[in-house]
Amino acid sequence: MNVLVYLIPVSLLLGGLGLAAFFWTLKSEQYEDPEGDSHRILSDRWDDAPPKD
Repeated sequence: MNVLVYLIPVSLLLGGLGLAAFFWTLKSEQYEDPEGDSHRILSDRWDDAPPKD
């Protein structure tokens, strides 16, 4: 039962860090262009294959 004295604050701290990281990604506009990402993934322009002659 004494282990809960340590585990509860640690879990709250880790949850708070995860929440802070999520808000940081929102603030730095990580999710602002989902339409562009869907077009880029289907485009051959940025493919790693060498260009065809």
